[in-house]
Amino acid sequence: MLRALRWAFLAVLAAVLVTLALANRGLVTLRLLPDGAGSFLGLQWSIELPLFLVIFAGILLGLLFGFVWEWMREARLRSAASQTARDKARLERELARVSADAPAQSDDVLALLEKPARAR
Repeated sequence: MLRALRWAFLAVLAAVLVTLALANRGLVTLRLLPDGAGSFLGLQWSIELPLFLVIFAGILLGLLFGFVWEWMREARLRSAASQTARDKARLERELARVSADAPAQSDDVLALLEKPARAR
């Protein structure tokens, strides 16, 4: 069910993107700098692309910037999680070492608690 829903969503998304591309096939000129600043600095770089490529590139760049922003924002959380995992592993090793080194305790209450329920 979930797989069919995913394929249906991807089919609708593909249809929307193809429709958007077909509706925006006109060429647009992208310039590095505005005309006045470009002529003053001697940088007249420009390129002509179909509008749908500009739209798709903008969407992809926005997604890329968003992913990088979230990755940097969550670096603190990933660092804290790995530190907690290291502390947990260290404490488990220490507990195993202390449990192995400690002599058997002869506490009557603990001995009663550790007996199986059938033996009582």
